[in-house]
Amino acid sequence: MTTSPLAVVVLAAGQGTRMRSTRPKVLHELAGLPMLAHVLRAAQDLAPARLAVVVRHERELVAAAVAEHAPEALVVDQDEVPGTGRALEVAVAALDGFEGDVLVLSGDVPAIGAATLAPLLSLHRGGGLGVSLVTARPADPTGYGRVLRDPSGLVERIVEHRDATEAERAVDEINAGVYVFRSAGLAERLGALGSGNAQGERYVTDLVAAARAAGESVGAVEAHVDEVAGVNDRVQLAAVARRMNDAIVRGHQLAGVTVLDPLTTWIDAEVVLAEDVEVLPNTQLRRATIAGRGAVIGPDTTLVDCEVGEGARVNRVDGTLAVIGAEAEVGPFAYLRPGTVLHAHGKIGTFVETKNAEIGTGSKVPHLSYIGDTTVGEGSNIGANTITANYDGVHKHRTTVGDAVRTGSHNVFVAPVTIGDGVYTGAGTVVRKDVPPGSLAVNVAPQRNIAGWVEQHRPDTEAARAAARAQEEDAGA
Repeated sequence: MTTSPLAVVVLAAGQGTRMRSTRPKVLHELAGLPMLAHVLRAAQDLAPARLAVVVRHERELVAAAVAEHAPEALVVDQDEVPGTGRALEVAVAALDGFEGDVLVLSGDVPAIGAATLAPLLSLHRGGGLGVSLVTARPADPTGYGRVLRDPSGLVERIVEHRDATEAERAVDEINAGVYVFRSAGLAERLGALGSGNAQGERYVTDLVAAARAAGESVGAVEAHVDEVAGVNDRVQLAAVARRMNDAIVRGHQLAGVTVLDPLTTWIDAEVVLAEDVEVLPNTQLRRATIAGRGAVIGPDTTLVDCEVGEGARVNRVDGTLAVIGAEAEVGPFAYLRPGTVLHAHGKIGTFVETKNAEIGTGSKVPHLSYIGDTTVGEGSNIGANTITANYDGVHKHRTTVGDAVRTGSHNVFVAPVTIGDGVYTGAGTVVRKDVPPGSLAVNVAPQRNIAGWVEQHRPDTEAARAAARAQEEDAGA
């Protein structure tokens, strides 16, 4: 088998009107990545000498995605001449004299991978073929190009569904849109493609018949239909997402992760989970989230770009760009906004919202609090219903709480303010100025009881009648 150089061309110029979206079709996400990124990764796994992506619709958006996920790729602009044949023609021209094999992938076939591409390249190179392609046999081939074979069983040509006769439409073998061509003579054949078809486009599929006419052999590898499923609308997008997620979840399970209910668990492609992590039902782990050994996540939890330490427990939490330390506890019903860092053995409890806040080792914010733009030292306890008032209407300010601090319930810290080490604060205290270490901060306001107020200001109410009865009982006693 020859090992000639490989160039990969990804076709990503189409608009994808059936998606009914302002977003380019190839940028719709699957498992936390744009559809196009999955195809680019499949290409990169082959270590090609050249990688090119053909763009047109929403060119700048698609080119930006290429730059992010495959910065080594050459972005090639397709002109207004329609068709996959024209797209490949401009890509071959941009490859500037490349000699070797040219693999063509579609940006809307995101599940393609080594299971199909390795046999395809092996067949092409081992057989000295002019063209090789991938085929499949879906339950319903409607809408797909049909692969037509000669009496000996060799691939003869491809006919698009709209151009096919009834007899040709009865063929169940379809073209998957993945090809390998020899670079020699490819540019000339692309330039000779016509557009005499129902779409008025220049089809890359016509290169198959051109190769046969030149006396070259055309080979085919049949793939599982799921791996070559294209995405043209949101129904197909959801179907591919489901299959991709099933495979990701299964991979984590086989690597030692407990996923209690795979059907309600969604894990993105870039998530990293250590052995003995437990993921409970109705949980989404998204983008670059990672979790250490023995962490328990869920149920009813969504983490986006979060880090969860070993042995931590995260229960009914919505978190984004947050760090949760080893053996820490979060939830239930906590909201971790970007910039939250909870150190080891710490706690962020029920109905607590944090933002740009660092909670030190062993410190706790147990319940009913908002902690924003705040640093809390080690071993401190923040009382229930505490608010760090960080915004003055123009600027954000920071609150600093020291080590071993005990704050009372229903406190408000008006930033910027510093609470020293070992401080206690009384219930209901509003702290407007710094508190030195070891101090007790309280707001002293004597309680006043105004006798007869209800009877005077709320006469003929149930409260007034109840008060009158109680007074009569007290007088009788």
